[in-house]
Amino acid sequence: MKRLDGKTAVVTGGGQGIGEAIVTRFAQEGANVVIAELNQGVGAATAERISRETGANVVAVKTNVADPDDIARMYSETTKAFGAIDILVNNAGIAVFHEPLDCDMDEWNRCMSVDLEGVWHCCRQVIPDMIEQKGGAIINIVSNHAFSIMKSTFPYPVAKHGLLGLTRALALEYADRGIAVNAISPGYTDTPIVANHFAQEADPAKARADVEAKQPVGRLCKPSEVAAVAAMLASEEARFIIGENIVIDGGVAIRMYE
Repeated sequence: MKRLDGKTAVVTGGGQGIGEAIVTRFAQEGANVVIAELNQGVGAATAERISRETGANVVAVKTNVADPDDIARMYSETTKAFGAIDILVNNAGIAVFHEPLDCDMDEWNRCMSVDLEGVWHCCRQVIPDMIEQKGGAIINIVSNHAFSIMKSTFPYPVAKHGLLGLTRALALEYADRGIAVNAISPGYTDTPIVANHFAQEADPAKARADVEAKQPVGRLCKPSEVAAVAAMLASEEARFIIGENIVIDGGVAIRMYE
């Protein structure tokens, strides 16, 4: 029995990286999946490939999560195609890194509009239907920046701390309505964005090796490892998990000094 058979899931930023891995796993588990992706070409190509490989119904809807009207349109298209949304994965995010006093309000707003406010707008769109159907799962992809700080990454950790607070507030508010709201905090994950970052370095292989050496497990996280946890949280097996933040960072967060 596929754990998500017949369920409808929306994954924001599902065109590549962690989001793509979650879409793939959900499709394998039997869900109908909507990729809410800003890059229409990437989203459509990913949807076509995953549909072909899994036989699941996977479609892409161009979505800017920083625009509440765009989210409302995505919601409307999703419900017309598949009915009520059972699972929402808020995965879309952007890394905005500055020293605090070098961060102007445009950059602050750019970060918050996607990494925090966009998540809330997606949640408030689907929660009424989840209340009506007395069940649902919301999974917010956060980060270990939600509880640890690196210098010169402002305001990203501010948004992620806020996102963890949003997760817990919604989780407690709607637990008795059958809605399970939880978070996943991945560490350094081997995504196309990270690969591109390494490629910009003078010695890409050394840049990767230096980062891997800082991980207690000696490697980067695989997107599929995040997707496995997301599939569990999305399933009926996890309905007693409420307001938790599952950290997938290979042990970085529990390390003290080296």
